[in-house]
Amino acid sequence: MDFPARIDVHNHIVPPVWAETLAARGLTSGGWAIPAWSPESAIAMMDEQGIATGVMSVTSPGVHLGDDADARGLARAVNEYGAEVVKDHPDRFGYFASIPLPDGDAAVAEAVYALDVLGADGVVLMSNAHGKYLGDPDFEPLWAELDRRAANVFVHPAQPPMPLLPGTPAPLADYVFDTTRTALNMVLKGVMDRYRKVRVILSHGGGFLPYAAYRFTGLTSTVVDRNRNADDLLRDLKRFYFDTALSASPSALPALLAFAEPGHVLYGSDWPFAPQEAGTYYNKFLETYPDFTPGQAQAIDRGNAEALFPRLAR
Repeated sequence: MDFPARIDVHNHIVPPVWAETLAARGLTSGGWAIPAWSPESAIAMMDEQGIATGVMSVTSPGVHLGDDADARGLARAVNEYGAEVVKDHPDRFGYFASIPLPDGDAAVAEAVYALDVLGADGVVLMSNAHGKYLGDPDFEPLWAELDRRAANVFVHPAQPPMPLLPGTPAPLADYVFDTTRTALNMVLKGVMDRYRKVRVILSHGGGFLPYAAYRFTGLTSTVVDRNRNADDLLRDLKRFYFDTALSASPSALPALLAFAEPGHVLYGSDWPFAPQEAGTYYNKFLETYPDFTPGQAQAIDRGNAEALFPRLAR
């Protein structure tokens, strides 16, 4: 393309304080090492990949590493760092603020501060917070606060509460499972029905949610809970947005595009945890997909994200 056009909603930031904290504790991101990152290297990647703006987020394991007080401090430091990066490069970056779940009170307070004071473009939530999924009743105050602000919520997968398969880092397999798990949990617990103003983006094409959605609705309404209506469940599942990170493939795109509502598919790269070579690999599938309807490719690249992030609209 002649100039960077894409809005990348799955673009990771690696704040130095976060990387140093993980290194001091011997932690990784689901078994993957923490890569080097700088605003300059991110912009260089985006220029090469046709990305105008990256909406940054901290990836798994997030900012709550086991201690509530430490999590509050790390969340604030990470969010203020992200705000400074956006301030320095307002056209090239947006960011999702990190939230210290499962500490509910601190999560609400940090969401309010990040959205109202720092001007964050939304918040990022891990798919589970130390084993508590996003439909958990303890998280109702956070969802209510986010709904009042019609916030954008980016759900990034985390390691599920189970052992890693030997030789299989969590991002390779477990992440797509955990995204699907938390999305279904949110629907079954009524989050997507009660909070209609929030816009929830699921990573990696929603895991296998688009492929298995009718399994979930049909079995829930006929076996799990006969008082639930399959059409209502399907409506709530279709409220999700989906990014294309690591998911723009000849087998995944047909299911994703058949399931997602118009305007609900957004471009994502997953850089730098997915290297630039991976971005090129999936971009090729996206750019050569033969079955887009007129204007659909351009909407995925940019237009759909502009509707969620008006300040990034041209």
